[in-house]
This record gives sequence, structure tokens and C-alpha cells, in this order.
Amino acid sequence: MFSHIMIGSNDIERSRRFYNAVLGVLGAGEPFRHKADSGHTRLFYRHDGGTFCITEPINGEEATFANGGTIGFKCISAEQVCEFHDIAVANGGKSIENPPGLRDGSMGAMHLAYVRDPDGNKLCAIYRPK
Repeated sequence: MFSHIMIGSNDIERSRRFYNAVLGVLGAGEPFRHKADSGHTRLFYRHDGGTFCITEPINGEEATFANGGTIGFKCISAEQVCEFHDIAVANGGKSIENPPGLRDGSMGAMHLAYVRDPDGNKLCAIYRPK
């Protein structure tokens, strides 16, 4: 259904350092760096059929996060959820909501961790046991 997710950043190098560390936990490598015709830098992380992009806002205004928006990253284990969280916090992210762990809900049991990246974007690491 989705081809990519793109978020804005006010400091592309800070975002590159943060996401290199955090997405490295999931197995993503270095991003492809692209300089748009407008002069704005964009980073493209490609992994497991998906693309996660970070851009300097083309309109020249400050990047802001989506209030109510969350970007979920699929993990392969409960341990990877915790590692994602811990690496995010160690690299300038902020832990939010409940501590990482098992949650029981209407969609069944799942391991979750929530953080905000340095620009305030809400990220979720999620593992659903089979």
C-alpha cells in the first residue's frame, strides 16, 4: 500500500546520525543522499522493500512533527524493540508513554516502545508474536 514515508528535519546531519543508529538496529544501512533541484538535502533509507525519507523542508519553513501521527517500525523480536528504544534515547531521542514492553490490547499481544526523534516525530518500535 505504501511506497515511502517522508518526514522533515531542521538539522539533516543530526537526523542522519540519529536514524543511522536507530535504523541500523533494524538492518538498514547508510542512506542515499540526494540534493534536490531546489538545493534541499534529502536522505533515503531503503530496507526490506520500504523507503524512509528525511528532507529539509522545500518551502523554507521550519519542519514540524505531525500531532497525532506515529511512524511504526516492524521489529523481529521483543529484544529488538528494546534495543531500538535504547539506541534512540542514546542518540538524542526521548522516551515517551509507557516503558518498552508487552502490551495486551484489542489487536492482541505486542511488544511496543515509543520515542520522539530529535525533531519531535513520534516513532514506534513494534513486535507482534505469532
